[in-house]
Amino acid sequence: MRRMTLVLAACIAALALPAAAQTKWDLPSAYPANNFHTENLQQFADDVAKATGGKLTIQLHPNASLFKAPEIKRAVQGGQVQAGEILLVNYENEDPLYGLDGVPFLATSYAEAFKLYEAQRRPLEAHLAKQGMMLLYAVPWPPQGIFTNRTLNTVADMKGLKWRAYSPATAKIAELVGAQPVTVQAAEVSQALATGVIDSYMSSGATGYDSKTYEQIKNFYDTEAWLPKNAVLVNRKAFNALPKAEQKAVLKAAAAAEKRGWKLSEEKTNWYYDQLRKHGMNILKPSPELTAGLRKVGNELLAAWMKKAGTEGRAVIAEYRKLQ
Repeated sequence: MRRMTLVLAACIAALALPAAAQTKWDLPSAYPANNFHTENLQQFADDVAKATGGKLTIQLHPNASLFKAPEIKRAVQGGQVQAGEILLVNYENEDPLYGLDGVPFLATSYAEAFKLYEAQRRPLEAHLAKQGMMLLYAVPWPPQGIFTNRTLNTVADMKGLKWRAYSPATAKIAELVGAQPVTVQAAEVSQALATGVIDSYMSSGATGYDSKTYEQIKNFYDTEAWLPKNAVLVNRKAFNALPKAEQKAVLKAAAAAEKRGWKLSEEKTNWYYDQLRKHGMNILKPSPELTAGLRKVGNELLAAWMKKAGTEGRAVIAEYRKLQ
């Protein structure tokens, strides 16, 4: 009888092994499910599940449904979630390195943005490692332009705008041009426009489309000012707890997601513009005077950034210049 009991116990334990070997991660994002970043994230999660035979599943939580955008990095760092997607420039006040790709007119094309990423990645990974995190991959937003109903011929025409600020750099731009900065996260843009909390902002065509900005604003000035990146982070302890085969699957899927994401971002830039036009928005090239004024703002911000970032920042910029 005792032997039968032991055999039965062994069988039950064996049946329980596959369930015990399964791991589930939560991954919050601040952007809608139909945004290209989120779709790329979902493909990343699907690739991981397929490569691990379902032993590791990643549950995506889009549209700030689990954590708001500014809370996601801390949630990953503190182990509240295993992974998360952040907009790097949101954290410039914490560390200047995070704000580098938000400096206007430092990198204005996908080729330049990728070189900036190459120069930035190693020190960025080192900073994240000190905080118990790893960078899985990063993907840029399309080039940033200005949404406003006002006619902009020079930066002087921006004075008094109720300007959405989503990062220290966008807040500083408002200060330098005489606009009024208002902190509004991506998930709240539509409501902020509808209620008059903001009447303008600087972002990509993707944000304009996702937030249905065309319902409130009719002009988009295609300034191509910068290409900020979303970064997907993982808690280092959570990653280290995975078996080696699953770690390898995560890194392989991340590399594929990065390559796919950069290509997708560039391909969708004009698609977003077409969608905005279909909804009645004017896609405008900025005047030479407006561009010159914005570049002057960019030079001021770069000088301020290099002062804050010190020796490390100067080294990153030198490396970027070398790659150009």
